[in-house]
Amino acid sequence: MPDTVVTRFAPSPTGYLHIGGARTALFNWLYARHTKGTMLLRIEDTDRERSTDEATAAILDGLTWLGLHWEGEPVSQFERAARHREVAEELVRMGKAYYCYASPEELNQMRELARAEGRPPRYDGRWRDRDPSEAPAGVKGAIRIKAPHDGETVVRDRVQGDVRFPNKDLDDFIILRSDGNPTYMHAVVVDDHDMGVTHIIRGDDHLTNAARQQIIYDAMGWEIPVMAHIPLIHGADGAKLSKRHGALGVEAYRAMGYLPAALRNYLVRLGWSHGDDEVMSLDDMIRWFDIDDVNKGAARFDFQKLEALNGIHMRQMDDAELTDALIATLPYLPNGTLLIEGMNDTRKKQLLTAMPGLKERAKTLVELADGAAFLFAERPLAMDEKAAALLGEKPRTVLSGALAALEAVNGDWNAASAEAAIREYATANGLKLGAAAQPLRAALTGRSTSPGVFDVLAVLGREESLARIADQID
Repeated sequence: MPDTVVTRFAPSPTGYLHIGGARTALFNWLYARHTKGTMLLRIEDTDRERSTDEATAAILDGLTWLGLHWEGEPVSQFERAARHREVAEELVRMGKAYYCYASPEELNQMRELARAEGRPPRYDGRWRDRDPSEAPAGVKGAIRIKAPHDGETVVRDRVQGDVRFPNKDLDDFIILRSDGNPTYMHAVVVDDHDMGVTHIIRGDDHLTNAARQQIIYDAMGWEIPVMAHIPLIHGADGAKLSKRHGALGVEAYRAMGYLPAALRNYLVRLGWSHGDDEVMSLDDMIRWFDIDDVNKGAARFDFQKLEALNGIHMRQMDDAELTDALIATLPYLPNGTLLIEGMNDTRKKQLLTAMPGLKERAKTLVELADGAAFLFAERPLAMDEKAAALLGEKPRTVLSGALAALEAVNGDWNAASAEAAIREYATANGLKLGAAAQPLRAALTGRSTSPGVFDVLAVLGREESLARIADQID
């Protein structure tokens, strides 16, 4: 292994940071941290028609939200085109590559002939050994690498093992187009070499690319980085991941109310494991992660598991930390507007006080915001259907008695004093505690479910609690 590990994440800015890319970034980041190395970021923006500044910004934002920080400034592949040309031309001078002047019509004929003969469509090497003086006047050639014809190219992969490719299947592919622009295959090799990348961790859909890229490394006499091609993510049904399975941008997961820590924890378990450990801190992951332990088989994405894991991370979080996380995420949540508009220092304190009860009943920040909505509701409260059903004629009579009992509370107003008053009232009137608590919950929150009703009374405070109850009796 090299002295210092250097990994890289190299997304194309043609869309958001999707969930598969996020896991690739996480694996690169964790392996760099595990080995006390560094992770670099390269934006592969050579596709000028599809690359956008907005997509680049979204990728950087997604990585930052996930807490995956890279070393130094992001490298633009497009801006390095002159260097890519320089290496391609050097390979020609070394006799390891050559100019090809085959026209589009000729290339099409080659493909058709190969198909007719039952062969894979491959370039036939017609310019490989011709003298440059035979070049047609006024035509700019493309540069092709001289791929070996015999034997095989072996990709020694840390996840897939040794993967063998017959060289007869690896034709003389183009490394520099006739317009002077490098191909992806070539630019990646030059960039990884120049950036000092020691370990390439990426999806196993790049395995064939790895064989071709090794030809360029060998031609330049450069050391081949350690390769690790990780399995792709499939849906819970085993089919290729699509939007219905969760193939969404990372920003969609923020809007669905998932914590970065939970999403990291879930993604690291897709294709990698550490014994039976399911819930992991960031320190755990850094300490345990190794690319040698990544599975060969495709992982399956399961929203239910992610949601359950998110609930665990929420319950394990410090209340103040979770409160801050919720407030910071409100602008991205579909139900965040009510809380944003009503937020002030008093409400934030109430939210923090209510958090132990709120987080027990929520698996996502969306559910947490929904549960906290009663704190921000304006009087008189709108009742949901189930709450309205709890407030018929008889329950309102019970509510009147409960109101009188609570008005008589002397001294500190807290959950214990409120509970004592309601228990005493229920006992005196031959009621089960629930017969008093359920109408109270509806009156106080507008819902049939909430944190413990006595906790709600304590959080809302005496004045607001009594006013809300009185509204429903009137």
